[in-house]
Amino acid sequence: MYNRKEFLYRLGLLGSSVSFTKLLVAGATFSDLEDQIKILPTSDDFWGWVRTQYTVSSQLLNLNNGGVCPQPKVVQDALFKYTEMANEAPTYYLWRILDEGKEAVRLKLAEMLGANKEEVAINRNATEALDTIIQGISLKKGDEVVLSKYDYPRMMNAWKWREKRDGIILKWVDFNFPENDPKILIEKYISLFTNKTKLVHISHMINWTGQVIPVKEIAAEARKKGIKVLVDAAHTYAHFDFRITDWDIDYLGTSLHKWLCAPFGTGLLYVRKDEIKNIPAFFTQDPSMSEDNIRKFEELGTRATTAELAIAKAIDFHHIIGGKRKQRRLYELKQYWIQGVKDHPRIKILTPENEKLSGAIGFVSIEGMDAEKIDSILLKEYKIHTVAIKHEKLNGVRISPNVYTNEHDLDRLITALRNIADQK
Repeated sequence: MYNRKEFLYRLGLLGSSVSFTKLLVAGATFSDLEDQIKILPTSDDFWGWVRTQYTVSSQLLNLNNGGVCPQPKVVQDALFKYTEMANEAPTYYLWRILDEGKEAVRLKLAEMLGANKEEVAINRNATEALDTIIQGISLKKGDEVVLSKYDYPRMMNAWKWREKRDGIILKWVDFNFPENDPKILIEKYISLFTNKTKLVHISHMINWTGQVIPVKEIAAEARKKGIKVLVDAAHTYAHFDFRITDWDIDYLGTSLHKWLCAPFGTGLLYVRKDEIKNIPAFFTQDPSMSEDNIRKFEELGTRATTAELAIAKAIDFHHIIGGKRKQRRLYELKQYWIQGVKDHPRIKILTPENEKLSGAIGFVSIEGMDAEKIDSILLKEYKIHTVAIKHEKLNGVRISPNVYTNEHDLDRLITALRNIADQK
């Protein structure tokens, strides 16, 4: 195993005028070197290069990547190229030429997820994907569904509609953030399982606080009881380096315009192969298409094919960084700013510091101060964009850096939070 210095010597780069950054720009990637060399994930030259691939503002510090992530320039260029082509003759290029490229995108998405391509549909976002399951799964009056009070609001509202329409029973998991014991998290879910429970809805990462939920263990207990498992992975696909084969689940939905940094309005639905026939298409279905064809979940008329094709470039860029390296970097960025503020007596962190239970997203509150006020001061006085969160027991701001964020940016955040907390 070579260390970084030895590796550069062997490449003939140490002591030469060729920089590590130039090696990257020349096309070399790091994902294939993971098992051969040790390169620190906080390497300034590597992450400096990553930063140059984005077109983010140099004035406004964007720390709300948990909402929608920016696309690297290579993705923007691909989207522009396909859009320009489509506009030459829309019905010809969209329906006869570009549409054929979707199958290659489906394959790349499936490979990254660890699924069969015949189990992956390209949707517009996690809401569409998850609603397809929520509204489509067969449930009757008295059937129970387990979910949490901190799932994404649109998903909770969809389940409440099923409750109102069909008379199903919703069983709600509650949390006391930060939840630092995975065994307690698992027990919170499985303690609500009964012989009437038909499905458990699990947010792999709670969008409000960045709390990670142990999907694998909860799913294993659900499987023993014949309970279906639906996973909301909106905040973990391309954020955490996981494979769906590690879990025993039935359905998953995610947004690709979050941590994959794909074009806005792109998402993914996974349905276990033997479950596809049991879920009707959300909109309509080509009568010539079989009930077990995953593509039936893509039948919604004219769609943004140009954006869908550009997803492939986002996947390529993700692999250049490397899934494990990216996950580690995002966690370290979150830890960096938390370590800079957590000793302040008025500052409270509601995100676990355990790497297995957290990633990039962090949640901070300041004693005696409303969420909107913290968010407003950060934006007006420090030009830092975050999001105010007031939900259930939460009253603070969510901080979510991304791979283009650096420690210097987070020093600005640390100074701002400490100054705000010092106010009377």
